[in-house]
Amino acid sequence: MIALVQRVKTARVEVAGASVGAIGPGLLAFVCAEPADDENQARRLVDKLLALRIFGDEAGKMNRSLRDTAGGLLVVSQFTLAADTRSGNRPGFSGAAPAAQGLALYEAVLRFARERHGVVEAGVFGADMQVSLVNDGPVTIPLRID
Repeated sequence: MIALVQRVKTARVEVAGASVGAIGPGLLAFVCAEPADDENQARRLVDKLLALRIFGDEAGKMNRSLRDTAGGLLVVSQFTLAADTRSGNRPGFSGAAPAAQGLALYEAVLRFARERHGVVEAGVFGADMQVSLVNDGPVTIPLRID
């Protein structure tokens, strides 16, 4: 699985002008499933998201995790993370999982996250979403879970 993680002060996702998910301080995770992925990668991704030490401690060092801060987690599906831009100017997306598999793994990520963490919000799989955020730092980290 591929994820792009942003430490945020706030983040919100809207569909058709209506808010479907919003958090205060925490992590915004854009998530993409790949064809070889299964629930094992989804579980490992959630474990990494919750344990990633990218929040400041009392000394200002990145030593605290989402678990430590009890911050929010907003998960948004984004198949474009699998874009292949090696040739030409139009990205190819064959590296993303087929829609049915992508949906199942996105739902697995949400299920695992909600089992392990208090504040978990989500976008709508396959929807035209508008995401707004205030990146904190800025801190933006790409993750790949094989």
